Amino acid sequence: MSTSGVLILPGWQNSGPTHWQSLWERQHGDVRVAQHEWMHPLRGDWMARLEDVLLGCDAPQVLVAHSLGCILVAAWAAHSRHTHRVQGALLVAPGDVERDDLRTVLPGWAPIPLQKLPFPAVLVGSRNDPYCSFGRARHLADAWGARFVDHGEAGHLNAESGLGDWPEGRRLVTGLCGAHARG
Repeated sequence: MSTSGVLILPGWQNSGPTHWQSLWERQHGDVRVAQHEWMHPLRGDWMARLEDVLLGCDAPQVLVAHSLGCILVAAWAAHSRHTHRVQGALLVAPGDVERDDLRTVLPGWAPIPLQKLPFPAVLVGSRNDPYCSFGRARHLADAWGARFVDHGEAGHLNAESGLGDWPEGRRLVTGLCGAHARG
C-alpha cells in the first residue's frame, strides 16, 4: 500500500491541509491511515484500522504519529502480533489522554499503555504543549523506549506551531528508515 514506506497517523480531528503531516503526504507520497471516525475516535476501531493497513503493506513501514496517533501506536503495539511490520516510529506531541480534560473528550483511550515498543522510536516533545506536559512526554518516551527530542517551546507541534514542512522531523524519519537497514 505505502510506496514511500511511511504511514501517517494523525490525531483527533485529523491533520488539516497546512499540518506538516499533510505536507509530507503531498511532498513525499506518504500514506495517511484514514480513520472512519475522526471526531469521536474509538481506540479499538483505530487499532483495527492500523492493523488492516499494515497487513496490506508489502514492506515494513515507519509510523509517523501526531498527538492521539502516538497513543494509537502504543496501544496497537501492546496488542498486535504484527509489530514486525513496523521498522520504526516518529511520535510527535503525544496527547495525554489520562488528563481529566482529555479523558472526558476522548473516552476509552486511557490508560496509556506503557510497554516498551518493539521497534525503534523517537518521541518529539514541546515544553509548552497544551495537551501534554513536558515531564509527561519524557515519561512516555522512557516507558516506550523512545529517544526523546526536546523541540523547545513549540506548542502542540502542529500547523499553528509554524513548522511548515518541518525538515528537522523529516530527518528523524530518514534516520528511522535507515535504522532498520543497519540492523
